[in-house]
Amino acid sequence: MSEARTAPGQDPGTLARDPRAADEALPPDSPNGIEDPFDPSGAPIDMPADPTTVGPPEEGLSESLTEELAALIDDGRTYVSAELNFQKTRASLAGKNAGIALGLAIVAVVVLHVAVLALAVGLVMALAPLVTIWGAIAIVVGGLLAVTGLLGWKAAKHGQRIGAIFANDDPPAAAGEE
Repeated sequence: MSEARTAPGQDPGTLARDPRAADEALPPDSPNGIEDPFDPSGAPIDMPADPTTVGPPEEGLSESLTEELAALIDDGRTYVSAELNFQKTRASLAGKNAGIALGLAIVAVVVLHVAVLALAVGLVMALAPLVTIWGAIAIVVGGLLAVTGLLGWKAAKHGQRIGAIFANDDPPAAAGEE
């Protein structure tokens, strides 16, 4: 049997009783011979114990707190200015598109009006042979007035519902209920 070597200051009988004992002596600082790479006691002298610590600032990098605050305020002003310019541009673009949309809607209403007039004239001409011209005009105008009255009545009813919504806390009837 080979003779086990002991580390300085270690009991010679310790290794003999340990069946896992090797020929080489274990480092006295490490339990069971496992060295902890994260143990700061084994770090080189020039290395800080905690690697996340920051050493003294290098020359040219030290700024005072007031300089940092001034830079922060300047960055904030720059951000606010850029945000205001962006919102102004967006509002301008939205305004231009709203103007175009309004113009197109007005043209669409005018064209619709012309189409309704053409329909009315066509109905009068179609009904004239069946009834007199005055009868045809009366039928067409009466039908258009009836449609106008029905649409106005429905609009007034919905307007009253809007007033009821703001008048009290009772929920009004659903929009589809009559």
